[in-house]
Amino acid sequence: MRSILYLLIGVFFGIVLFKSEAASWFRIYEMFQFKSFHMFGIIGSAVGLGIIITQLIKKSNVKSVFGEEIKIQPKELGVRRYLIGGILFGLGWALAGACPGPMYALLGAGYFPIIIVLTSAIFGTYIYGVIKDKLPH
Repeated sequence: MRSILYLLIGVFFGIVLFKSEAASWFRIYEMFQFKSFHMFGIIGSAVGLGIIITQLIKKSNVKSVFGEEIKIQPKELGVRRYLIGGILFGLGWALAGACPGPMYALLGAGYFPIIIVLTSAIFGTYIYGVIKDKLPH
């Protein structure tokens, strides 16, 4: 039953991404050229809401849907690793015209060339998993 709930939430999220034009290549292009506030507003809202929800989870000892305590590990500080990761993520986002969330929404909307991007993202994640222990974390 939980899988159906997660599927419905995912479908709803995809519809919201698509209807808000967060999955639009043209909106993403406008954002990277600083011509429109639209995407910055969506991303800023998501970051702000994420900060608030994370702090509420930390302070109120909320449990997961499986009844387990949610523990949020502190992040390692360091400009270099986040700068390199952010640049790689941004380049991929700019080249593909989609970040990971809207990729699935675009596939669901029938934009089948996104399969190339989605397959590449999954392959890149797999490669990272293989070489993760060899990287300087």
